[in-house]
Amino acid sequence: MANLKEIRNRITSIGSTMQITSAMKMVSAAKLKKAQDAIVAMRPYSSKLTELLQNLSATLDSDASGEYSTQREVSKVLIVVVTSNRGLCGGFNSSITKEVTKTINAKYADKQVDLFAIGKKGASLAKQYKVVATRNDIFDDLTFNNVAAIAEKLMELFVDGSYDKIELVYNQFKNAATQLPQVEQFLPIKPIEGGDANAVNSDYIFEPSKEEIVEALIPKSLKTQLYKAIRDSFASEHGARMTAMHKATDNAKDLRDDLLLTYNKARQAAITNEILEIVGGAEALNN
Repeated sequence: MANLKEIRNRITSIGSTMQITSAMKMVSAAKLKKAQDAIVAMRPYSSKLTELLQNLSATLDSDASGEYSTQREVSKVLIVVVTSNRGLCGGFNSSITKEVTKTINAKYADKQVDLFAIGKKGASLAKQYKVVATRNDIFDDLTFNNVAAIAEKLMELFVDGSYDKIELVYNQFKNAATQLPQVEQFLPIKPIEGGDANAVNSDYIFEPSKEEIVEALIPKSLKTQLYKAIRDSFASEHGARMTAMHKATDNAKDLRDDLLLTYNKARQAAITNEILEIVGGAEALNN
C-alpha cells in the first residue's frame, strides 16, 4: 500500500503542476494578442520611415548622416542583449545567449566587447562578459518614450567614442511557435547600398531642406529601430512561453495518465492478492 500512496501523491502533485502551467499558458495567450497587435501595427511605420530616410540620404553627401554614421576602426563593441525577466519560455533566452556568444566569437574575438542587458536573463552573461548596464524595468511600462531614453543613451555612448560599434541581439516575432534570433547593427548607420539619387521621386517638395529632415529623422529612426526590436522580443517572449506551457501541460497530462494506469494496475493487483489470500485461508480452514 505504501507504493500506492506514493503514486497517489505523484498524481496529485502533477495535477497541481498542470493547473499552474495551464494558467500560465492562458495568461501568456492573452498578453500575446496585445503584443502581437502592437508589433504588427508598428512594422509598416518602421519600414516606411527607413525607406524615406534611405531615399533622402541617397541624394545627399556620404557624410549627411553626421556623427551617427561615422565609420571608425572597431576596437570597442557594445552588444545590446534583449531577453526576458522571467524564464519558463522554452529556448527563448538560451537562443539569444547562443547568438551573442556566436557573434562575439565570429566577429569580435580580438575586440573589447561589453553588454547592455535589457531583461534579467541577459544579465546572466555577466559570468562571461562585462555587463555595463541593465534595464530590467522596461517591460513593466513598455512605451516609446521609455525606450527612446535608452536609445539616446546608446547614441551618446557612440558619439563620445565610448564604443565604435553597437549591435542589437533579439528575437524577432514570426508566430507563437517561432522566434528568429536577429543581429542588427544599430550604430554606426550602415551606408545605403545601391543608393541612387535618381531613385528619389522628383515630385517631392522638401520643407525644410533635405539635410534638416535627415538630421531630424536619424535619431527618430534609431529610436524606432530599438523600440521595434524590444517590441518584437516582447511578443516573442509571450509566444514562446505560451507554447512552452502548452507543451508542459500536455506532457503533464500524459504523465498523469500513465501514473493513473500504473496506479489502477497496482490497486487491482493488490485487491487480487487479498482475494487470493482470503480464498487460500478459507480453503485451509475447510481442510
